[in-house]
Amino acid sequence: MYKPLPLDAIELQQPVPVNVWDPKGVLLLRKGEAITSEQHRGLLMLHGPVVLESDWRAWTYSYTAELDRMVRDNAPLNRIAGVSHAHAAEIPNALPREEMEPVEAWTDLHAVLNTILQQGAEAPHFVDRIERLATRVEGLWRAAPDNSFLVLVQLLFDARMGYSATHALLSAGLCTLVSPSTALSPSEQGSLLRAALTMNIAMTRAHDAMARQNAPLSAVQREAVQEHPTLGAGILRRLGVVDALWLQLVEEQHERPDGSGYPAGKRTTDIAPRLLQMADVYVACLSPRLGRGGLLSQQVARDLYLGPDQSPDPLGALFVKHVGFYPPGSYVRLANEEVAVVTRRGPKANTPRVFSIVGRQGMPLGEPTLRDTQNPAFEVKASLSPGDVRVVVNVPRLLSRC
Repeated sequence: MYKPLPLDAIELQQPVPVNVWDPKGVLLLRKGEAITSEQHRGLLMLHGPVVLESDWRAWTYSYTAELDRMVRDNAPLNRIAGVSHAHAAEIPNALPREEMEPVEAWTDLHAVLNTILQQGAEAPHFVDRIERLATRVEGLWRAAPDNSFLVLVQLLFDARMGYSATHALLSAGLCTLVSPSTALSPSEQGSLLRAALTMNIAMTRAHDAMARQNAPLSAVQREAVQEHPTLGAGILRRLGVVDALWLQLVEEQHERPDGSGYPAGKRTTDIAPRLLQMADVYVACLSPRLGRGGLLSQQVARDLYLGPDQSPDPLGALFVKHVGFYPPGSYVRLANEEVAVVTRRGPKANTPRVFSIVGRQGMPLGEPTLRDTQNPAFEVKASLSPGDVRVVVNVPRLLSRC
């Protein structure tokens, strides 16, 4: 059963917390996506947008609960009056979270984090919400790292999804994978995870816009990039974050061991900031842009392994050991000229588990075909940019065969 959705009540560039359908059951807007312009809104309204009645009830409950919390907290009247459905806290999913399939679980988390980051300095109950989200993120990555990789890398390649939130979830996952093998304590690992989730809170909307533009950064955008570490740490302090390492990591996320970073030009040689920088750079390089496809994962991994001075970097080597040359969700060309999607990291960095999706003649295969990359006939010859692959991967179907 559906309920009509008044799209004029939803703000532009705000992630919607529910799937939006047309009356025939065709998905118009995925949970976590946003209405990007008034033209986009008008196009959606032509289709008679609706939501599931169960989603509408949950959304409405979330809205009224948010109002109730603000009244009980004696929030200023102007803040209470400014709350709309779009600013309500995330709604509960219809399924218990432990029963969600990987795609649904990560899409749900993406919508939650996207909402929090978009709200920025105005995010209500920020610390509690981030703590709940961080617990789920860490649990999913530890329980099923390859599934998490596969889903999030594919989301990274999807231009409809908020880039900044995907970037944060992947960066947090990389830190979660690598940090237990370092000298970082469990507490420091937790701070690192939370820093990865929130490091771009001061420029989330700008981050999304930069990922979609073809032109060089404007002067205003360059200034936003330079200032966002300091501004981000300030926002987190005002929102109630008191974890000193979390704040330091956000503030120094772009500082470098040789002092060539920004905003202060500090020398950072500790494990936690260096690991956060590696994760940040790795995800940024994999991400496709309008002006270029994502950089090749094999080359990115090698650059991290060698370090800026082209000599082996122990932390970079540890990073590559955990991630491999070809992360799940990315694309490769095999020795037999087939194009495949990686679904699992392999026993070696260069032998991932893959399913071929395009045949040697360039035609899509009717069914993804498992290939053994340890067999010379199917070994990986090169990583591919997502822009070089024209086949849409059915991730849930692929996961069911992994």
